[in-house]
Order: sequence, then structure tokens, then C-alpha cells
Amino acid sequence: QVQLVESGGGLVQAGDSLRLSCAASGRTFSWYTMGWFRQVPGKEREFVGRISGSGGSTSYADALEGRFTISRDNAKNTAYLQMNSLKPEDTAVYYCAARPIGRNGGGTSTASYDYWGQGTQVTVSS
Repeated sequence: QVQLVESGGGLVQAGDSLRLSCAASGRTFSWYTMGWFRQVPGKEREFVGRISGSGGSTSYADALEGRFTISRDNAKNTAYLQMNSLKPEDTAVYYCAARPIGRNGGGTSTASYDYWGQGTQVTVSS
């Protein structure tokens, strides 16, 4: 089992930056690819990006690449989502998720992740 806890959400203004954290416990952190997703009411959970177990590889949703950056510190068992130039449409609940490294597939679907955090609300005002 892997337990995930997100933090760092809040209310910010358009154009601001915010960094979310995802603290993991329970298993060897580097064994897991970490993904970030977001969800607004009435919509499906949307892929934001993911990072490999070593941190050497990242991928992002096309619309977010360049503004959002995912990193991880395996010594601290924590993954991060740095969000810059935030827009009101970035308002959502943000979730981190974990899946074992080496699992087939691109890691962009919610079904490919085994463990989820509880989510943290990010609200961007205009």
C-alpha cells in the first residue's frame, strides 16, 4: 500500500504561481511513477502530467506544458507540481497518484494508477 497526501492548494490570483506537494509513505517511493490529475465538478478527472520513478522523465498534457512542471525528491518521498502563470480555468481539485514503474501504457489515464491522494483545491481568481 502507498499512502499519498497532497498539500499546497489555495486561493490565488490569475498570473500567480503555486507549488503543490504530494507526500508518499508505505513503499519505496522510487518504485512508482507519480501522476498529477485535476478535476472540476461535473467533469472527468483530467491528466496533468507524470514523472518517472527516477525523476528522469516527465510528460505533460499538451495544453499545460510550459506552465506546469513536475519534479520529485525521492529522498523526501515527495512529488511536486509547480504551476506558473495560473489562469481561472486552472481552478480544480488536484490529485496525485502512483503506479508501479514498468507498467505498460503512457500513464495518462486514471485507470492506470493504483493509489490516489485525497486532493487539494486550487482556486484561481480573475
